[in-house]
Amino acid sequence: HGCMMADCGDWLEGQYVDDANKTVTMRLDELGVLLKLEFITHSYPHDWRTKKPIIFRATDQWFCSLDKIRDKLLNEIDKVNWLNEWGHIRIYNMIKERGDWCISRQRSWGVPIPIIYCEDGTPIMEESVFKHISDLFRKYGSNVWFERDEKDLLPEGYTNEHSPNGIFKKEKDIMDVWFDSGSSHTGCMKERGYPYPVDLYFEGSDQYRGWFNSSLIVGTAAHGVAPYKTVLSHGFVLDGKGNKMSKSLGNTVDPIKLVNQYGADIVRLWATSVAYQQDVRISDEIMKQISENYRKIRNTMRFVLGNLNDFKQTNLVAVEDLADVDKYMLVELNNLIDGYHQAYDNYDFADANQQILNYFTNLLSSFYMDFTKDILYIEKADSLRRRQVQTVLYYHAKVMMKLISPVLVFTAEELHDHFHCDDNKAESVFLEPNVEKITVENSNELKEYFDRFLLLRKDVLKALEGLRNEKVIKSNMEAKVTISLKDEYKDIASMLGDLKQLFIVAKVELVEDNSLEEYDSAYIKVEKFTGHQCPRCWNYFDEDEMEGELCQRCHDVING
Repeated sequence: HGCMMADCGDWLEGQYVDDANKTVTMRLDELGVLLKLEFITHSYPHDWRTKKPIIFRATDQWFCSLDKIRDKLLNEIDKVNWLNEWGHIRIYNMIKERGDWCISRQRSWGVPIPIIYCEDGTPIMEESVFKHISDLFRKYGSNVWFERDEKDLLPEGYTNEHSPNGIFKKEKDIMDVWFDSGSSHTGCMKERGYPYPVDLYFEGSDQYRGWFNSSLIVGTAAHGVAPYKTVLSHGFVLDGKGNKMSKSLGNTVDPIKLVNQYGADIVRLWATSVAYQQDVRISDEIMKQISENYRKIRNTMRFVLGNLNDFKQTNLVAVEDLADVDKYMLVELNNLIDGYHQAYDNYDFADANQQILNYFTNLLSSFYMDFTKDILYIEKADSLRRRQVQTVLYYHAKVMMKLISPVLVFTAEELHDHFHCDDNKAESVFLEPNVEKITVENSNELKEYFDRFLLLRKDVLKALEGLRNEKVIKSNMEAKVTISLKDEYKDIASMLGDLKQLFIVAKVELVEDNSLEEYDSAYIKVEKFTGHQCPRCWNYFDEDEMEGELCQRCHDVING
């Protein structure tokens, strides 16, 4: 009750601790041994729940000594893969400087400390007694400690020289809860026959002094090695300004409200797009940006599936029969698969998401899908070139649905429901086999070649942007591009075929003229094309390329 006891003397007995402070001060003054009395306002520890000052008193406690295993603990720490690099330093210093671990707590609930005292206060610490109590716990649960008397907890007929009258008393303290959680690996893994140590421990960054710490101590002490091979920690969620969320500040974010507003997939995309190893922020503005990223992914996949509506597995074109630009897209898709899995192996979900988003935005959508619209919409439905492009889209659909499925769960399942190319598809996207890379010959050469082409394309688009800004053309389709390739880019033209289609312009001419405007890859001139526009494909042509009102290609498709 916070009052002084009889062994403190009659003059203090029964007084509340704060009142006793004053009594002691007065007694010192009366005895003439008080050198000086001064009142100082200072911080003082308070109970977080009741907000009242803490009372300190010395009591008997149980401790776990680290001295005998400290070197072993430090050695085990060095063997663990700490994915947050600072985590290794943090826990190493904690163990290095840590004193004995107080494992007893004075609470009315929890796992009891299985110690029984003799009449003279000697604790019974015998292996046979511990085993007997352990067997009782295993059979009846830890509550048996509170339900039975001391004699019923001891082996039948047990005697001890320190209790000549056969009187025993059980410990009332419980185990520190960190000792409970720190030994969970034994119950969850070793007791069930699973491998030990486990692959991964994953918790909040506060657990270096908690679960990671206690698990390391208990696991190493009991089994000789750390209980985990890898440790990964995450930060905490803050508001948009970086402040800790608090009901009193009114800056909390209700996840259920977020799900109702944005959908579960977008909330999952946010959670896996932030650098979770540190504290992360969330706000309406951040969620709107995540929603925009989701929209790009969804719209891209809508285009892909929409252009596979008349495509079946039987229409697949062999990879070796694809155009070089198609093969290049499959090479880049393979690279995305590798990068994605590498990111997941390192638990870098944000990088995996960003790789997918970058691929959708910078390559699949703004490059391949952009120029192949002309093929998908204009060519004859079952033409080889159209089937080649659909083959590329087919492989992208199969791969992308699986890659986004761990995060965009419902979206991936919805896409799978609308994917009708495979007659024997699984009931769910999550029952589909894992994605495999597509074999493409000369992958490295193709990548090196088209990477340089994309640099040329970037320069051409930069030149065309100037023409649009000057209001000379409304779209790139109205432009004529004259290119003089620099020496290291001259081999590009030999493989690419129709540059006009790849650049989505009216006409491309390759010349040898270094007097044109210089760019990194070539000397380039852009101007408005003065030919005829086909009303079906909207492309521009010279007069001799027209067949009446239509271009030659559209005329052949319609009359084919």
